[in-house]
Amino acid sequence: MSIRGVLIGGLVGLLSGAVVVPAQAAQPSYSVKNGVTQPIHSFQDAIRETVWVDIGLDLDNNGVGDRVAADIIRPATRGKVPVIIDASPYYATNGRGNEAERKSYDAAGVPVKFPLFYDNYFVPRGYAVALVDFSGSSRSTGCMDTGGRSEVASGKAVIDWLNGRATGYSAVEGGSTVKASWSTGAAAMIGKSWDGSVAQGVASTGVDGLRTIVPIEAISSWYDWFRSDGVSFRGWGTPTNLASGFENANAKAGCEAVRTEMTTGAPANGDYTAMWQQRDYVRNASKVKAAVFSINGRADLNVKPINWGQWLDALPRSTPRKLWLSQTGHVDPFDFRRPEWVRTLHRWFDRWLLNVRNGIEYEPQVSVESGVNQWTEYPIWPAPAARVRLHPVAGSTAGVGKLNFFPGSSAAESFTDPGTTTPESAISSPNATSGERVLYSTGELTHDVRIAGIPRITVSATPSTPTAHLSAFLVDYGPATIRSRTGEGIRTLTNETCWGEDRPGDDACYRETEATTSTVDATIIARGWADLANYQSISAEQPLTPGNKYKMTFRLSTADYVIPKGHRLALVIAGSDRSMVLTPAQLPGLTVHLAETSVQVPIAGIFAGSSTVETPEAPAASRVQQDITPGRLDG
Repeated sequence: MSIRGVLIGGLVGLLSGAVVVPAQAAQPSYSVKNGVTQPIHSFQDAIRETVWVDIGLDLDNNGVGDRVAADIIRPATRGKVPVIIDASPYYATNGRGNEAERKSYDAAGVPVKFPLFYDNYFVPRGYAVALVDFSGSSRSTGCMDTGGRSEVASGKAVIDWLNGRATGYSAVEGGSTVKASWSTGAAAMIGKSWDGSVAQGVASTGVDGLRTIVPIEAISSWYDWFRSDGVSFRGWGTPTNLASGFENANAKAGCEAVRTEMTTGAPANGDYTAMWQQRDYVRNASKVKAAVFSINGRADLNVKPINWGQWLDALPRSTPRKLWLSQTGHVDPFDFRRPEWVRTLHRWFDRWLLNVRNGIEYEPQVSVESGVNQWTEYPIWPAPAARVRLHPVAGSTAGVGKLNFFPGSSAAESFTDPGTTTPESAISSPNATSGERVLYSTGELTHDVRIAGIPRITVSATPSTPTAHLSAFLVDYGPATIRSRTGEGIRTLTNETCWGEDRPGDDACYRETEATTSTVDATIIARGWADLANYQSISAEQPLTPGNKYKMTFRLSTADYVIPKGHRLALVIAGSDRSMVLTPAQLPGLTVHLAETSVQVPIAGIFAGSSTVETPEAPAASRVQQDITPGRLDG
């Protein structure tokens, strides 16, 4: 579209119809050249204001509706503009981005510093940016409830206000009503970690006006941040503990009831409760109307990768989507793929907020960092994959064997949980007996094999004590150079690059980063943890009787990973992973019954032939039941 093809601000591309405004209000709000919007508005003259939006709750029980502070910067134009929203608890505490930027205000309380580059880059191009303080944090009233209904309402209410369905005020208490007469009603939500998590929560309400979300390293079920299939993560505590570090003084004084509800609903034994269900956005993902651009780190052990996989899998298949998967840990794409990130995000917002027909929805959905700073694209997610069931089979070395298509004899192998096992110790010395794990691997692969999806493992085990935890790892054994785990796979440099325009108190320049690398002989593809006492249900653990056999199926983390030809795929089973989960009250010995144990691996494409995985002769009926079974899940 040429500059002459500017759309009228009041008619900008809503996905479900147009908004008609009086002709005298019409002014150009954006201009497109070379397929993208251009910086036509003065950033210096942009309007800055704070609006306090009533979220429709009174969780601090003071008789007054809770209000969230939305700090807004928008072009000084009579045309209507869409809004990019980042709702966060961090603006007055940890800050945002690699440089921990915080909001700042002048003596009159007018916002000056807007963290991150979104305002510097997008406001001149015809967008507004709204940075919202979660309820109970910074300048908002109400209570923080760690991903619960109050925080979801913090984002949803702002979208409702932009569309005339909620009330905004000029002050935190009292004040005059403020209308968003400058807004098209089209909104995006973006954010990393907690911010992106609540963006997913808002999208799962199906709120009208939310055109797209861009969750970065985001939680889709808060249970899966604090817990894993009945076991509690080490050092994660409870939702109450987390919220306490970000509450403002009013929330600390008035939100005891909310804190009690969260504490009661997060039992230390790791059981899934109604409190966790309220904070599970996956269960309402079918309501999502927004396009989704999800960014995640394969090595993220803060927001574990199970979160992005189960979220994308649960979305309506018609949902426009994009997925980036890096080798980093908990890192924003601005700090591992900066130029491409800004270019892609620009086109994504142009498409879904301004209806610029740039074709981004027809491009490959998936981009995976297959090598350090090397990216491979795939057409869609979820990827078409067959669930291949593989079985551990005993070998000639105790605790070390083969990973085959068919189960072997009724052999059993044992190990002890010492309470000190780490992923590194569990996967080391793959050809030798280890007292803390058992390990089963394929032969050398004759073809590259792509694992794409959520693996699941079924373990049949007999504990020697009444308490037992399990850890499992899918491992690629073979040499590789990858982003190192130290420092999340990046190093911050001293030089800066600038992305947008400056104004006093708010510059657009940020320090560059570079990849840090390691050479390894084994890479963990997916990992998972469980409490064997939850073998019947994660909602209620059952007492274990030492000497009895129990069978449990649990999830490993989402993966999109190619094992190169010549490498081996291995399954490692251990007790508690001290680096991640709490150890059981009594450390057990565990006997694994191999014929009743298996792992389902989602393979995109054809698994290599007989030289890849040993396939001993089996009856024809057995082959029909146990060979590649697309979509089959364990109960």
